[in-house]
Amino acid sequence: MWNRFARLFIIKTKFEAFLVIYGLGLGAVERGRHYMEQYPGYGGWLLFAACSTAVFMAGGRLIDSVANSPPD
Repeated sequence: MWNRFARLFIIKTKFEAFLVIYGLGLGAVERGRHYMEQYPGYGGWLLFAACSTAVFMAGGRLIDSVANSPPD
């Protein structure tokens, strides 16, 4: 039963990867917006950029891992 539950969290297709990246992007932009409110000026912008950069890096890894995975 645990194997069936664990399969829900495995990203198999590029579409699923894009959905995960979209969710990460929404969360990063929201967190960056809060940073810009808490730290006005360059500090907020830098933290916003750091949030966005993390999504780009994670998204690239997700796409590469799905594209290079062997077919089932």
